[in-house]
This record gives sequence, C-alpha cells and structure tokens, in this order.
Amino acid sequence: MVSAPVPAALARAGAVLTIDLAAVAANWRSLVARAPGAEVSAVVKADAYGLGAAPVARALAAAGCKTFFVAHLEEGAALRDALPEARIFVLHGPNPGTEAEFAAFGLIPVLNDIVQVKNWAAFAKACGAAQPAAIQVDTGMTRLGLSRAEFDALTADKTAIAAIAPALLMSHFACADTPAHPQNAQQIERFSGFVRSLPGVKAALSASSGIFLGPAAHFGLVRPGIALYGGNPTEAAENPMKPVIRLSARVVHVQDIDAPQRVGYGATYAAPGPGRLATVAIGYADGFLRSIGTGAAETPVFADAKGAKARLVGRISMDLATYDIGAAPAGSIVPGDTIDVIGKYASIDGLAKAGGTISYELLTRLGPRLHRIYTNGAAP
Repeated sequence: MVSAPVPAALARAGAVLTIDLAAVAANWRSLVARAPGAEVSAVVKADAYGLGAAPVARALAAAGCKTFFVAHLEEGAALRDALPEARIFVLHGPNPGTEAEFAAFGLIPVLNDIVQVKNWAAFAKACGAAQPAAIQVDTGMTRLGLSRAEFDALTADKTAIAAIAPALLMSHFACADTPAHPQNAQQIERFSGFVRSLPGVKAALSASSGIFLGPAAHFGLVRPGIALYGGNPTEAAENPMKPVIRLSARVVHVQDIDAPQRVGYGATYAAPGPGRLATVAIGYADGFLRSIGTGAAETPVFADAKGAKARLVGRISMDLATYDIGAAPAGSIVPGDTIDVIGKYASIDGLAKAGGTISYELLTRLGPRLHRIYTNGAAP
C-alpha cells in the first residue's frame, strides 16, 4: 500500500522522501530474532529519527512492538495520541513541576539523577499511590544516570523504592559501535552488578549496536533506534538491516558542457568537457548536509539517475546540488524528472561518512520541506 499523496503537493515538491514502513517492521522482526531472550522495544525520539513518529510507531505496534522510547515529554504526549495502549518511556525524565503531566499522559519517566528520583518519589507519595518509573544508572558513559553510591542509597530507602515502583533498570553503552573496545565488557559487568541489586526488575543496556555484541549484552530488554531505520549497527561489516528510505530530488536544469567548467560555489570542482550536468532541488536547507559535497572530488558520492550512476560534483548549496549525469543516455534525464540521491547507489551510512558524520545526524536533519510518502503502511 502507498499512502496517497496530494497530486498538486507532489508536483510542487522539490524533493520527496519515501519511507517504507514494511522495511521498518522487518528490521524490528530481525532484531527480535537476534535477541530472542529479550523484549525488543523501539526508540522513536526525534520524530522517529526524522521519519515520522506516528506512522513509524503504528507500523511497529502492528508488528508486535509494545514498548517505545522518546526523549521529551512533548514527544511522549504526541505519541500517546497515536498509540493509546503502548508503554512509553521518556528518556530525559521529568523537568521539575511536570510530574503530573507524565501521569496524565500515562508516560513512564526515566529518572537520571537523584533530584529527579526525589521529585518523582515525592509526587508518588502526594498521589497516595506508587508511580512507575525507570531508573538509569551510569556504567561508564558519564552522561546520565545514578552513581553506584546513589543507587545503593536509593535501594536502601524502601519507602522511596516503593513509591517509584521501578518499571525498568537501564544504562547505556559508550562504545558498542566498536565491538572490540574493552569498555563494552566493563559496562556489561558493572550493569550486571546493578541488576543483581534490583532483582525482579527488567533491565536494558543495549541500543542498536549493543544488540550485536551478543546475548550477554541483551538482558531483559533492548532498545534499537538507528537499526530500525536502515542504519548499519555493525562496525566494518555488511549492513544486516533493510534500507528504509529513498530520497528523490527534482531535476531543475540540465546542461551540456563542451569544455571544462568550474561547478558551484568556490569553483571547487572542475567538470571535464564534453559532459552533462543536472542541477537538482535539494540542499542543506533540506538536511542534505553541505559537508557531503565539499570533498566530493576526493570521495565520490553517487545518485541513481534512472539506473545510471550520477556523481555529485561541487558544493551543495542551500537549495541545490549538481550531479554529473554523463553516464545516462542523452535525453533520458530532463527537467521535472527525479534522481535518487539516497537509494541504490547512496546509503545513509555512505552519505554520512562522506559528510564526516553519522547516519543518526543525517536522518534527523532531513527537513520539513521534503514531501513525505509512506509505503506499505498508513500515512500520518
């Protein structure tokens, strides 16, 4: 099934982002098979990494996912509208004074420091009933989470623990995308110690890359994000995940060149003649990172121009990018056509590497100007 785009809106679009919801669901199922002893949740923060939290989460729920993670209270409130029955954790926990809103929306906060713990326990006592929360502990990331001493003090306080009613114990790998890094084993050992001190509570350490460290890293729940959206969670290995998105940019101008020409701002690329160039309607204002193009002469980046490889040349500007389409048959690419700048010849990981960043940033920067189409599932 393809969500029905408004024809006029599609015709006006400079670039189109197509999201395959069946591929998202298939990626979730493959992670279920890889972590058979753990519940596989889904991280849909940052609008499902830019792909649309509501349609993505509904597709995952239809596949069987029951637990979701967002970063902020507002994200959780919006997701609750899409998933009335799901269990939704909010990673940043409650800002002071927002505890009642968590309860009103049925959201579970992740308590990341002792202040959040005390405020949540006080809120629960004021309600006269336990209010479930997740507890995050620091096992080596040194970013969020209770220290061992803080955790021990909390677990010794039976009144506070009863008020919090821990729904999850969690921590976060710092180096899971580097499987051989010694800190991975250290964090598994440290987290195991915390788990033993809070028996009967489900535990979670692994995000996408951590799942691929093996069963010792899985505990009771894993929380993939980028892997669901087609990013490669493994280092220096073939991507085991299905691609989820295609990004197609409208051709605005086709130009034949007879002699060498400099292309784009800064005249950084010398296009040899004879040849053919296509200027397409996508740029850094759409989230197509400028840094992808600055080194294009040294690190080739390709698009799919009707089955032919088209090389990105010159700098990416705010609204435009230029591709060498000399490999496509003459006349086969004309203004109004589209070429796939993410697709057959360019993965999100490959483009991110060319831009000196990671697929997480590339996806989350894809902007609102992109016309979105959802296939194999329901639109927003």
